[in-house]
Amino acid sequence: MNAAVFASGSGSNFQALLDREGRGALWRTRLLVVDREEAGASARAEKGGIPVRHVPVTGRATGELAEETLAALLEARVEVIFLAGYLRLIPTSVVAAFPRRILNVHPALLPAFGGNGMWGSAVHEAVLESGARVTGVTVHFVDERYDEGTILAQWPVPVRPGDDAGT
Repeated sequence: MNAAVFASGSGSNFQALLDREGRGALWRTRLLVVDREEAGASARAEKGGIPVRHVPVTGRATGELAEETLAALLEARVEVIFLAGYLRLIPTSVVAAFPRRILNVHPALLPAFGGNGMWGSAVHEAVLESGARVTGVTVHFVDERYDEGTILAQWPVPVRPGDDAGT
């Protein structure tokens, strides 16, 4: 399958997808979409010969954003989308164009510790503040709301005494 990856940051999750692709994955990354021009994921894509499309989000109408995003995905003949540290809500028309073909990896066990603003260390700090003894990772389909799509898989990780957001 032709895949697009959406990223906002350094691209460590994007790199994990690229590494897996090199070991017989069922997809080939055809496009990286970033919302920030300075996203570190762009350098990783360029190194791998993957086209990068910067689609700025701030200050734009949702319809305009959706139209540009869909055009880029169509041009790259994308069949599946992976969110790899992408911090923006996907426009409804993009979700509708890729039903059950947009996947996200979230750094907690949803439905707890999800939603707008729950990314990176904020998620881990919330887990610690709650006193939870288990956290983990969730893979889920993306819908029109943050972190509410159908859950496909979860992997629990114990929270140990003395853990901090970094550990």
